[in-house]
Amino acid sequence: MSKYDLETIRHSAAHIMAAAVQQLFPDVQFDIGPATADGFYYDFDMEHRLVPDDLKKIDKAMKKMANKKIPFEEIEMSRSEAEAFLKESNQVYKLERLSDIPEGDKITFYKFGDFLDLCRGPHVEHSGDVRVSKLLTIAGSYFRGKETNPMLQRIYGTAFSDKAELNEYLKKIEEAKNRDHRKLGKELELFSFSDNVGPGLVLWHPKGAFIRNLIETFWKEEHFKNGYDLLYTPHIGKSQLWKTSGHLDFYKDAMYAPMEIDGNDYYAKPMNCPFHIEIYKSRSRSYRELPLRWAENGTVYRYEKSGVLHGLLRVRGFTQDDAHIICSKEQVENEITEVLRFCLFIWKSFGFKDVKAYLATKPEKSVGEDEHWETALTSLKNAVDKAGLKCEVDEGGGAFYGPKIDLKIKDAIGREWQTSTIQFDFNLPERFDMTYIGNDGDKHRPYMIHRALFGSMERFFGILVEHYAGAFPLWLASEQIRIIPITDQQHDRAFEMMAEFKKAGIRAGVDDRSTGIGGKIRKGRNERIPYMAVIGEKEIESGLLAVRNRKEGELGTLSFEDLIKKMQSEVDAKI
Repeated sequence: MSKYDLETIRHSAAHIMAAAVQQLFPDVQFDIGPATADGFYYDFDMEHRLVPDDLKKIDKAMKKMANKKIPFEEIEMSRSEAEAFLKESNQVYKLERLSDIPEGDKITFYKFGDFLDLCRGPHVEHSGDVRVSKLLTIAGSYFRGKETNPMLQRIYGTAFSDKAELNEYLKKIEEAKNRDHRKLGKELELFSFSDNVGPGLVLWHPKGAFIRNLIETFWKEEHFKNGYDLLYTPHIGKSQLWKTSGHLDFYKDAMYAPMEIDGNDYYAKPMNCPFHIEIYKSRSRSYRELPLRWAENGTVYRYEKSGVLHGLLRVRGFTQDDAHIICSKEQVENEITEVLRFCLFIWKSFGFKDVKAYLATKPEKSVGEDEHWETALTSLKNAVDKAGLKCEVDEGGGAFYGPKIDLKIKDAIGREWQTSTIQFDFNLPERFDMTYIGNDGDKHRPYMIHRALFGSMERFFGILVEHYAGAFPLWLASEQIRIIPITDQQHDRAFEMMAEFKKAGIRAGVDDRSTGIGGKIRKGRNERIPYMAVIGEKEIESGLLAVRNRKEGELGTLSFEDLIKKMQSEVDAKI
């Protein structure tokens, strides 16, 4: 094992890669090369357009440097010295990055062979300490992430302290490619995108829409069981609403351009919260009504830069499974405890058992009274403790308007996904002057909690596809069993059987193509059908079915009644 942590190894690997790029392409200009959670990257500007074969050349140069054990050397410069050096070497991006360093802070460069880079470190002692690395992909990246800035070329790579860890990671990457929801969404005809409609706007196909409906139906039923009321709100709202909420002051760049209606500007909604607040304010409220638990699957629209759009995981139109809990101070802790319990129940129901909480506390700049922050934070901490969840605290990482809990789940191949959020908001109740009449007859400001379980239906669906590699559990499969007649003579019985399955609440289909039995089974397997039932003359005479299960393979012969019971039991258990 290395004496260095992975962040130091990976940051050093980024420098070695940059030195190799400079060696191969001397005219290169550099931006930044940080370590990431999974590896590292470096952004370059040069005339040569990188191609996959270039990664092999760069990797080979890095290996030679590792063998030479070239040392990393820290060099401190004054601001004027640093500016002079960067101007002389024509490093315009580094020169701008230099301006980000506050006056009075130490300015350091790291020398690695002929490569000298503005960097705060730290690094390994020499290149021999970075022997287990791999360059992965090439991508484009705007300088500072702004579309109006130059497009740079980015190389992604990874590094580990030993070969076994690297091999395990590369296997994980390959498995992730096989599970990519964009690839499976097309193969299984779940959803698509169209240039004629616009990027980031999802078209749900019948199979995907059917599964989505199952998810939403389950979501609604469980919300009713947990004391929620459902709301429906418009897709657009007048500019005054977004002015009051603060969106036009702080969020306008992420909102679509307004449309004029009857002399007023209307905006497509980026969030549901102001509409829920308007329902609350439609009349006077009493403490006897609290807590109010209001939920909505509300479609919102946000302008995301084209470079960050990514299948269902990052879109421009999406449906948030929003809820707002409006309650008194005395009710806060119980409500948070119940919300967290509800979240964990939902994730367990969809097959996710590894859940971790991240608690973000009060930042330096905030709104709301200290007493409210203290009540909210105590409630969040106690709820996490009661649930027995693993938790990381992000001191000062909360939004200016309130602390929050984010839940992250791990999927089937160990990747962590940000999902549920439980967020206090001391800002909007103030902006909209939300009040209730207490038992003392005076007006009081309620606590408001934003809560999303899935986050968005689109993103959750993408995560679900990748978690199950497209092979949804029986209760979520759009087609639960496919009946496969061996010859045309069994077609009538196959369709009769399909009707019987549907009568029993099982979603069934028939493959009546004039093709071989092997091809029909292969098609069913490729489409991830959970069960297949083969019928020929022998099965019709015996009244039994030759049953094949997606996971267990051949199950032998079962009666129609026994198969129904087996499948219904599996659906009820949400296996």
